[in-house]
Amino acid sequence: MITRYGIPAAAAVLALLTTALPVGAAADTPANARHATAIYNDPIAALASGYELLTDAAGLACIDQPGAGAMGIHYVKGPLVQSGVLDAARPQALVYEPDANGRLRLVALEYVVFQAAWDASHSGPPTLFGQQFMLNPAGNRFGLPAFYALHAWVWKRNPAGMFSMWNPRVHCNAPFSVDANDQHAAMVMPEE
Repeated sequence: MITRYGIPAAAAVLALLTTALPVGAAADTPANARHATAIYNDPIAALASGYELLTDAAGLACIDQPGAGAMGIHYVKGPLVQSGVLDAARPQALVYEPDANGRLRLVALEYVVFQAAWDASHSGPPTLFGQQFMLNPAGNRFGLPAFYALHAWVWKRNPAGMFSMWNPRVHCNAPFSVDANDQHAAMVMPEE
């Protein structure tokens, strides 16, 4: 039997429990990360927000692995990488795929923290979306110190899995360039 105080008491307990949850705990889902990064479907918005093109040590922008697929073209926000903070709504890197017309299409988000900084204050590798990050050792193709990374293919389905490093449906066979004067497409083929 519900007393007249039972419903208000239950409501108060429920309110207390929902405010006691960590901020962002409910927000750390791939769907919410996708929603938070929708603006970056326009690569010009990524550039305006401080993301910059990342190339590997050989100067390659589009990262692929024959037989496994590709990651694509990474735009990285240095201050987010340096912060060591993981926030599903603020990925350290945005990953794009060039289409046949040279336009970039957002396909994935990547979360990155340097191993030394992370390990100094944590007892294990980082996790996000219930997934453990992969360690990229020093001597990697980017010439960076060892770092932990997690890809989240929230913008293009990956048959290898949402959190797999490589996507067999992504290709690096089209040239691209950023044209800040193109208000609609933002990406155009480079002139030969």
